[in-house]
Amino acid sequence: MKSVTEEAANQPSHQLQAEAGKTNLILKTPKGTRDFSPKQMAIREEIFGTIISCFKRHGAVTIDTPVFELRDLLLDGHWEESKLVYDLKDQGGEMLSLRYDLTVPFARYLAMNKITNFKRYHIAKVYRRDNPSISKGRYREFYQCDFDIAGQYDPMIPDAECLKIMHEILSALQCGEFLIKINDRRILKGIFDTCGVSDARFEAACSSLDKLGKMSWEEVKTEMVHERGILPEAAEIIGHYVQLSGGERLIHQLCQDPKLSKSQQAVEGLEEMKLLFEYLTLFGVRDQVSLDLSLARGLDYYSGVIYEAVLLRQPNGHCKEHPPVDSVAGGGRYDGLVATFDPKGQKVPCVGVSIGVERLFSVIEQKLEMSKEKIRMKETQVLVATAQRNFLTERMKLINALWGAGIKAEMSYKKNPKLLNQLQYCEETGIPLVVIIGQQEMNDGVVKLRDVATRKEIDIPKENFIEEIKKRLEK
Repeated sequence: MKSVTEEAANQPSHQLQAEAGKTNLILKTPKGTRDFSPKQMAIREEIFGTIISCFKRHGAVTIDTPVFELRDLLLDGHWEESKLVYDLKDQGGEMLSLRYDLTVPFARYLAMNKITNFKRYHIAKVYRRDNPSISKGRYREFYQCDFDIAGQYDPMIPDAECLKIMHEILSALQCGEFLIKINDRRILKGIFDTCGVSDARFEAACSSLDKLGKMSWEEVKTEMVHERGILPEAAEIIGHYVQLSGGERLIHQLCQDPKLSKSQQAVEGLEEMKLLFEYLTLFGVRDQVSLDLSLARGLDYYSGVIYEAVLLRQPNGHCKEHPPVDSVAGGGRYDGLVATFDPKGQKVPCVGVSIGVERLFSVIEQKLEMSKEKIRMKETQVLVATAQRNFLTERMKLINALWGAGIKAEMSYKKNPKLLNQLQYCEETGIPLVVIIGQQEMNDGVVKLRDVATRKEIDIPKENFIEEIKKRLEK
């Protein structure tokens, strides 16, 4: 007989490594990712359903794109985002990266297919090599829910619809009071121009400004001066503007500003902002919108109006001491992005909105936990049950008829289940109806239909039981 040592010595090295690794195996999801339980998935599916319903109501069709793109194409002209990107090893001679958003792949899709007018939504996973915060709904792998309008249209009409969509979704999800902050990159550009900030430093300065809320103005100003090369006196003037917020009165005030009036971009942005507020009033969402000059949106492809929504009050009615800094939705206009992919540089103006579904899920999940509301994980409508032994064949015939009629149905996988256990299963999972078959029902040519909530039972002719169940499910 071989000794244990001899047997181990004769094992392949990869087998030894695998067995040794088992003792040190840590069961966890990768950092910045998570699993979702059936209960959580039921909540998420309802959220997705609400979002998709809104997107379709506004006339969008859906597309899908690969989860990875050619690295050079993904980052073409947007190397500031390279720190967010997960690179893949060379596969078959192609350098690939995981997509970090759905906007750049959409622009590539438009350019590649020579599409100039399109209204689409896209719901899919994206990946960001970022510092995650699970408690705040910030992950490295997460879903984005995007709605975009591509095409040359009259100013601010598509933009107003995107903001209306954002408002509709946040209202429908009942996630608490919210504020939609809007700005325009052209107004920001005018502010920076009047302060003598060069075009070369504008995007970097916007990246710093985008941190306002997570950082104080003094910290942002320090970063602008010491890391972005902005002169201290210029930063002081910028600080005066970016701490302003309001509505039509603020727009009028900025239009009269002697410094901004010298910037053609700022004037154009302010004129279109006035028009946007008119449309938002017509759409009935004006009260939840505020012009906020601190809003920058760090991604450099934004070219015009930009916006994001933040929650102001938790659904339980308790105000937070400070409004949350993380947005639950955002977007804006990116008129030049498609041209970066088009060989002829053809511009296709675009505007869109992205719903932060992970952050909304965190809020809604917490709300449901506090309310103790029972979440139904199954959509099963009918359970086929029996109170007697040896009725598996009859149960199978009945459930097959239900499935054939498009009714969601289940039955116990035991040959002879106990009726009490079957009824308790219905109460625990929220199944509303039970069809019961036994010898007496067989003799009478009926099935017994039980309402789980009221516990009332009636006999129905077997040939009519499908129609009766459909009537009850329609109520």
